[in-house]
Formats: sequence, C-alpha cells, structure tokens
Amino acid sequence: MMDDLHPGGQPTDGMGCHAGADQMEAAARAAGKSDILDQYAKDYPQGPHDKPQSMCPAFGSLRVGLRMRRVATVLSGSACCVYGLTFVSHFYGARRSVGYVPFNSETLVTGKLFEDIREAVHKMADPAKYDAIVVTNLCVPTASGVPLRLLPDEINGVRIVGIDVPGFGIPTHAEAKDVLAGAMLKYAREEIEAGPVAAPEAGMSDRPTVTMLGEMFPADPMSIGAMLAPMGLAAGPVVPCREWRELYAALDCGAVAAIHPFYTAAIREFEAAGRPIVGSAPVGHDGTAAWLSAIGDAFGLPKDQVAASQNTFLPAIKGALAANPIKGTVTLSGYEGSELLVARLLIESGAHVPYVGTACQKTRWSEADRDWLEAHGATVKFRASLEDDLSAMEAVKPDLAIGTTPVVQKGKELGIPALYFTNLISARPLMGPAGAGSLAQVINAAIGNKDRMSDMKAFFEGVGHGDTAGVWEGEPNLQPAFRAQHQKKLEKRARAAKAAEMI
Repeated sequence: MMDDLHPGGQPTDGMGCHAGADQMEAAARAAGKSDILDQYAKDYPQGPHDKPQSMCPAFGSLRVGLRMRRVATVLSGSACCVYGLTFVSHFYGARRSVGYVPFNSETLVTGKLFEDIREAVHKMADPAKYDAIVVTNLCVPTASGVPLRLLPDEINGVRIVGIDVPGFGIPTHAEAKDVLAGAMLKYAREEIEAGPVAAPEAGMSDRPTVTMLGEMFPADPMSIGAMLAPMGLAAGPVVPCREWRELYAALDCGAVAAIHPFYTAAIREFEAAGRPIVGSAPVGHDGTAAWLSAIGDAFGLPKDQVAASQNTFLPAIKGALAANPIKGTVTLSGYEGSELLVARLLIESGAHVPYVGTACQKTRWSEADRDWLEAHGATVKFRASLEDDLSAMEAVKPDLAIGTTPVVQKGKELGIPALYFTNLISARPLMGPAGAGSLAQVINAAIGNKDRMSDMKAFFEGVGHGDTAGVWEGEPNLQPAFRAQHQKKLEKRARAAKAAEMI
C-alpha cells in the first residue's frame, strides 16, 4: 500500500512527466541539479538511443530499499508514477508500505514540497523502527530542483539518505540500484571514518572476505564461498545489502568481486576505501579458473593455494557441463547486467550464441567477459536497444531467443521459442558446479517446443495485426478518414517543430 504522508488532496504536478526528456533535463539543470546529472552522465553513459528501454529506472533503487531490513522508503513524484512503482514493487514481492509525499503546482513552485518532505521524515524517524530512511525524487521533483541534499543527515539517530532517480538521467533500472547502493556505501564509509561502528547481526568472518557486487540467486554466494574456502578466504556480504550494518562488513573486505560490472558508484566508494576490484565471475570452467586466479592475485596468495581450489572445483564444473549439454543456436539479451555471464555459461554448455545484448554500459570490469565471448564467435552489444535485439533475432532466426518481454513477444509471433530473461534465466544459480548444470533443462525444453510454436503460428496465421488483431465475426470497423486526418495533424506539428529549430 502507499502511505499518504501529506494530508492534502489529489496532487497535480507542474511540468508533468508528459514533458520530453530534454525539457525535463533542461529544467533540472536550471534548478541547480547540473552536478548530479553530470555525475550520472559520467557513471551511466547512454548509447545511441536517448531514452531507457527498461522499466522506470526508479524501480531499481526502490527495490533495493524495500529489500533492506529496518529501512523505510519515501517517494516524491507524480501520483501516477508513485502508483505504478508501488504496484510493480508489490508485484515483485515487497511486503512493506511505500511512503509518499504528494504535491501540487503551488507546493512545487513555492518550495513547500521540500518542507513537506522534511516534515514527513521527522515524523517517521523512530530509531526503534528504522536504521535509515531513503527519500527518492522522481522526475518532476528532480526537474523542479527539490533539494534533498538539504535534509538532515540523521534525525533521532535515524540516517536520512536522499537521492534523485530521474528517468531522464539514468538509463536503466539496473543502474538505479547502483545509485542507492553507492549513496549508502558513501554514508557508511564516512561513518567508519568517524569512529567505531556496529558489527552485522551475522557476526564477522575470521578469514579475509570477498564482497560481491550485484544481486544474485541466493545459492550463488554460498557456491562462491565454497570455492574461496580452500584459498583461506570467505564470501562477504552481497551489495546491495539486506541490512545497514552489512554495509560496514562489505567495506571491511580484502577485495570486491564486480559480479555485475555496472555498479560504478558503488565501485567508486570501494576504491575510496582502498579495496581492489575484480571483474567477471566464477561462471563455467574458463570463467571460474580465471576468476579464482584473479582473486588470488588481489590477495597476493601463493599459486598452490589458488590451485587447491581450482583442482577441487574445475573438474566438477567440467563434468556438470558435459552431463548437461545444450545444442542449438541462442540469441540472448536483457537489462539485468548478468547477460554476458549467462552467455558464457551457454557457450560452455555447447550452445551457439552469435548475439549478446545488454542494456547496461560497457565498463572495464566487463572487458574479460566481452573478450572471451568475442573470441568464441559472439557479437556483444552494450547499451543495446530493443531494435538491436529484435534485428539480431530476426537475422539469426535462432532455435531459442532469450530476452525482455517485447523480444519474447516478437519471437513467439515469428514462431521462435523464447524465454523471458529476468524470470526464467537470472532466477537460477550460475556460479560453480551448481550453475554449470542449471540452465540445460529449461533451455532444452524451450528449444524442444519449436514444432509447437510452428503449429501455433500456423493456427493463428491471418487473424490480423494492429487494428485487425483478434478474432472477428464480421469485418473490423475501420476509420480511415479519422486516421488520415490525425496523420495530417501530426505532420503539421512536425513541420512547425522543424521550422522552429531553423529560427
């Protein structure tokens, strides 16, 4: 449910999220948000397309906050945006309320909205309930310059973390996770520098730890921990964390594993704390061998100590891959950030993967995966657009297409078996021996549905597209005159906009 933290009536926004991204960004810069937007442009550079093609970016940071114990989340944005984000967060299993500070044109313009936000966090700041309160500006408050930086750092011992997550400044919801993770790590790092901090509830490890960066299937950290044990190391917390005190333990590590390599803000905080960063992940035979060596180098371990883990786990991984082969051509795309890792695992399982697309940006921490994939015949596209993914699928005509919802929809329309990456692929173990055999069953079952997909395509052939989609008892009631009139209006508007550009 949404908590209405302000007793006012139905809010209306000033500029509104119907305004274009360029107008929103210009307004934000004019309102004093240039530093934040410049940092986002540096951390999350966009591709040739100028807008996100994942869900609203704020969903990523919202999800991170809602998964943390004793952390409250407050949104400030247009009512429609807050409703949608709240709905999708509960669809994905959130079990707590989302705070909401509504506004109207008057409170936005006069600065009353900021006063309402400050009043709301003061009312909520109960140390018996919360360690921290996260306040998030959505598009309109960001464009209007609502200054969350002026909120107090803490109230009654409750930390206040304010972030701006505008859709016009952050390309994907995956990278918005990094915005909040980085902000929390910065706060926690400064707390550590100021004096002693509390240990996490789970206690401290008696061995040097490796902090893991990026959301993973719950079994993967345990698999990584088992592979680190022969080297005298232990798996540390996973960032984004589940409780505030885990942030301290995450910073108190020997090295950071950038399992998802796009966490730029988080990596900046770890580097500020003097922690080395290791890219890629222990995925498949080659990936595991290289990753364990890189971890050994980061800790300065003797070669025989690294070899002890490699000799224990690499044969098991090779055996699992051989026992669970995948035969067929697969195109793969998504916006989670783990697409390159999944592609490596598919190729080592025997699949032919000619195309890998990810909505996330290229970083130095993804170079090893990109190089390995390209050496094995894959074209890797960073900041891939939906059009890139669809073009690749249509050109390759694979036995299976793995991708986002519209890719899956188009694949099935073409009679190509398709799987949704987020729910069916990333929700499985990928690391170590467990990950080596985890994908074969679902992939092979989907490839085996080729004949069924062909039958379905033949059955529905000719039922129509666009206005004629569906099953009709008579002829569809088309309105070509209205369509032509509306098209003329659009063309007239486009000519006027072009003329305005030339003035």
